[in-house]
Amino acid sequence: MSRARDVEAPPESDRFLEAPHPRETDIVFGHDRAQTQILDAYRSNRLPQAWILGGREGIGKATLAWHFARFVLANPDPASAAVQNATDLSVSPDHPAARRMAALSHGDLLLTRREWDPKTKKHFTEIRAQDVRRLIDLFRQAAGEGGWRVAILDAADDLNKSSANALLKLIEEPPSRSLFLMIAHRPADVLPTIRSRSRMLLLDPLSPEDVVRAVRQAGEPWSRSSEADLRAAAERGQGSVRAAMRLLDGSGLALARRLEGLLGRLPEVDWLGVHDLADTLAGRDGLEDFETTLATVFDWIDATVRASTAAGVARLAPYAEVWEKIAASARETEAFNLDRRPLILSIFADLAAATRVARS
Repeated sequence: MSRARDVEAPPESDRFLEAPHPRETDIVFGHDRAQTQILDAYRSNRLPQAWILGGREGIGKATLAWHFARFVLANPDPASAAVQNATDLSVSPDHPAARRMAALSHGDLLLTRREWDPKTKKHFTEIRAQDVRRLIDLFRQAAGEGGWRVAILDAADDLNKSSANALLKLIEEPPSRSLFLMIAHRPADVLPTIRSRSRMLLLDPLSPEDVVRAVRQAGEPWSRSSEADLRAAAERGQGSVRAAMRLLDGSGLALARRLEGLLGRLPEVDWLGVHDLADTLAGRDGLEDFETTLATVFDWIDATVRASTAAGVARLAPYAEVWEKIAASARETEAFNLDRRPLILSIFADLAAATRVARS
């Protein structure tokens, strides 16, 4: 649960670098169909109380969730003319509900995300059960403004077993006029019992044109990029604004090209190049490049699997295993501040092995 940011507040786990937070973004790019589905459900007074907004990281799920929450809190009566005549979920930033939400001071809204650990000066690697249980206090009370109570969970991927079960208990018997909006980068991994009690709204990756528009809206330094770099990042980002912005940050594009060269040689491994990459990512300043590396590797696995469906499940299963192993090892490396070099070496060894199996 989070409240208003101030000058001395810790960094937000759901904010990418210094880009505008999703709650500060006025436009939802590329998800007109999803907005229409939400509006239709609300207008007809058949709004499910729990939603999972699923899809690739960085395609606008959180931005849509904040627009969804803002619209409901600003328009608590689905029969009102404002709702019936709406063509999207936009709300004027000058609306009192919008202003309070931007400041995280709206009494009927809670944001649950990975919190800051003042001891380690880092974010916790998971959403803890105690973070989810704080939602109970909100939903035990009547809505402060007589309308809805809304919880945004960013992201369900960060729940551990205990926090997922705590959330399930709340969703199983939700109070009236309550709304749970859960963002999920890998919705298939959400606890099945939570999925069964929620409406799944899967969002498509954005078009390169929408990615460029969203990056420009994010402002500097990304908007200062050349048109050629913007287009290259949008294409390589595969529909993700966050991926495109990461590529435009510093040496991101050059690193992505370097990684694509190494990945393209698999199952042969250029160990000299991999060791050089591992040394580059090992330093204290290598965090952003490390995240770019992980994103590029995951994109490569995803693209490889989609292009190799004819190989059969048995041959492609090692890619899924490698994905899970990399994700778990990356979380452990971050949590315990471990040397990144061994992880980079193991990633390429495991990918080479998976590729040999898929091609055998």
